[in-house]
Amino acid sequence: MPIRSDGRLANLWREARASEASAHAVGRTVSKSAAGALALTTGLAGAIAGYLAFAAPWWAGKVTDDSSAARPVWTKVKWPFPIDQWGTGRAFACKAADCGAELKLYLRAKLGACNCTAGVADDDDLDRMSDFDLVGGEVSPFGSGRPISIGWMKGRSRAYALTAHNRPGRSTISLAFNDRCDMIVATVVLPHDRPATIEPSVMEFLNSRTVLYWAEQALGI
Repeated sequence: MPIRSDGRLANLWREARASEASAHAVGRTVSKSAAGALALTTGLAGAIAGYLAFAAPWWAGKVTDDSSAARPVWTKVKWPFPIDQWGTGRAFACKAADCGAELKLYLRAKLGACNCTAGVADDDDLDRMSDFDLVGGEVSPFGSGRPISIGWMKGRSRAYALTAHNRPGRSTISLAFNDRCDMIVATVVLPHDRPATIEPSVMEFLNSRTVLYWAEQALGI
């Protein structure tokens, strides 16, 4: 007996096929979405890892560079001298715990006191421009001076033994540097006769933003 197709059975079969196709389509969509999410997550993780690999050494370097533990700490103190023809200046102190010995640093601007062309050319210029009156007035050089650079300015540095009876320490470093016809004179007073051991720290402080900003104001720049 031949089997006759039933219309309702055919409809059910078509609906089943359509449901199966829809399920496959949904599966493919879900798979693509999951794959996309996985790729995005992997990409973000890679980007973060790359950033950390780049930033971590830089940040560590910044922390190290900004640490004050390895650098002398200069603190502003009151100017201790009476006013003379050059007026007052800035005074700083560094404690023995930070500098190995109690140090004093005095800065003064001397406007129009420098050779506008040659600047502080030699030791004779430096001796003439130095603030020896602030440290007793009598000194004896340890040796020849040397050229220095402070910010945009050039000058000279020299170490001396203090020999006056009323000397405030054992030795001093005198540094003078100029901007055209005007100059800054720095005088460091030390309680020992080893100025070479502290001069690098002095140079670092003189090249700091604290001093250079003051120099700009004092010189009218």
